[in-house]
Amino acid sequence: MKIVVIGGTGLIGGKVVGKLTERGHEAVPAAPGTGVNTLTGEGLDTVLAGAQVVVDVANSPTFEESAVLEFFTTSTRNLLAAEAKAGVTHHLALSIVGIDGLPDNGYFRAKAAQERLIKQGPVPYSILRATQFFEFVKGIADTATDGDTVRVPPVLFQPMAAEDVAEAVTKAAVETPQKATTEVAGPEAFRFDELITRALHAWHDPRTVVPDAHARYFGSELTERSLVPDEGSARLATIRFDDWLRTSS
Repeated sequence: MKIVVIGGTGLIGGKVVGKLTERGHEAVPAAPGTGVNTLTGEGLDTVLAGAQVVVDVANSPTFEESAVLEFFTTSTRNLLAAEAKAGVTHHLALSIVGIDGLPDNGYFRAKAAQERLIKQGPVPYSILRATQFFEFVKGIADTATDGDTVRVPPVLFQPMAAEDVAEAVTKAAVETPQKATTEVAGPEAFRFDELITRALHAWHDPRTVVPDAHARYFGSELTERSLVPDEGSARLATIRFDDWLRTSS
């Protein structure tokens, strides 16, 4: 099949393109650097010609609330319209576990708006929600840092490796449209503060992690299960955090 990967030059997209190519598909990376701009519609008709599947793993270039909402809604509208015109039969979007329960998080609100557009759109779809990536752990710790202290809530956290995210996206891309939302998560659940502590120790980072039930996660106060899927509902990835740490330290 010809499968167009929107955001196909990024962390997840690049891996997905490689995995699809290995499986014998014509995987085409689409991003501003390849002449495709979903915000303006530039290059969409050309890149989608003859495509059966579109995988959308693009990320907003900014986290500012109004801009991120504009990015995901405008891009999705443009993409779905171009897909319908081109006869695309499957739209797969990567989303995030927990976005419904954190309305104070502007990025999550934008992703929820994107999901609604996909469900209401003209193209058969699948939505794959993933938990946070191991690769984001340092950035999360940096955001939660005040001086030499990292304050994070002691809630459940079940992140996964970008490699496993890409594998899940690749498998979903070649399946029939689910017209539903599925979830994928890491193989282990941790306490948020314990995982950050483990990572900083492995990286020889001297910061101290303090569990704080009221510490906010990108603007939101978390409950026990805000960032993890419902019990028993998600497909579990295979790469364990300690194994990933050994290769990233």
